[in-house]
Amino acid sequence: MSMQNIVVFGGSGFIGSQLVARLSAAGCRVLVPTRRRERAKHLLPLPTVDVVQIDTFDTATLERLMQGQDAAVNLVGILHGRGGKPYGGDFARAHVRLPQNLAAACMATGASRLVHVSAIGADPHGPSMYLRSKGDGEAAVRAQDGLRWTILRPSVVFGPGDNFLNLFVRLQRLLPVVLLGGANARFAPVYAGDVVQAIQHALIGPQADATIGQTYELTGPQAYTLAELVKLSGQWAGINHGRGRPVIALPAPLARLTALLMELAPGEPLMSRDNLDSMRVPNVASGQLPGFAPELGVTRPYGLEAIAPDYLSGRDPETRYSQLRATAGR
Repeated sequence: MSMQNIVVFGGSGFIGSQLVARLSAAGCRVLVPTRRRERAKHLLPLPTVDVVQIDTFDTATLERLMQGQDAAVNLVGILHGRGGKPYGGDFARAHVRLPQNLAAACMATGASRLVHVSAIGADPHGPSMYLRSKGDGEAAVRAQDGLRWTILRPSVVFGPGDNFLNLFVRLQRLLPVVLLGGANARFAPVYAGDVVQAIQHALIGPQADATIGQTYELTGPQAYTLAELVKLSGQWAGINHGRGRPVIALPAPLARLTALLMELAPGEPLMSRDNLDSMRVPNVASGQLPGFAPELGVTRPYGLEAIAPDYLSGRDPETRYSQLRATAGR
């Protein structure tokens, strides 16, 4: 494979860090823009990786950044934001303005390949600011004439270092019971390594061109309620002698009041009213779009039970992952 130059927005995050390492190992030159260089310092030892501190929301800066590049990946996303209908300024900035400006910058500089990572349930008419802004961001990418785009919609992503199952574990280590809003919301958690594999193959895989103009829903093989995920995370982490903490489902009005109080507290809330609105849409495959496929390098995504018990219990998962990769036949 010839050397390719790829810019990864959100490259210092949970999924982005794994992707950058994978692309570097494949011989790509990877540029990671960030507003705070300190957050990406763990990427600096990687060969062929550069980190630059810039304002990624400035149009002129984006065009300068994309000069001489071959492709871009957009992993930027937020779960909480301020503002009213249809969605607040934070959501508009991260989920709509950035992909819109990035798509334009790609075309202006000749780097006409973009992999845009969105979310299951993205819909301009969705019930939450999060889902509406994600839907409008996708529309902005599709509207850019000449852009060779691929859109990936993952369900909630799990893996070592995630802030999903690990959050449930931290809560159960602190609390005797878990009071849970949206307890019956459904998720099909997808393994971070499978998402990274899909992005890499969409960029530089042998069938990468087949992904252009396609939108894929990336989910794990099994769906769970939120309450089930909380219970399993506690059990796998060995909390309460392997039983996990009791989970009490909150009625909808009380869940909404609790979320409001969390929003008013300092720092990022554990749960917001907008999160509850998002969970009205099942976080599972719709069946209307393709899922993992040969052109993405994954046809049999890993299930939660194959991965999560190891890292939640504190065991080194690398040996287990090696065995899985050797036997999966994917």
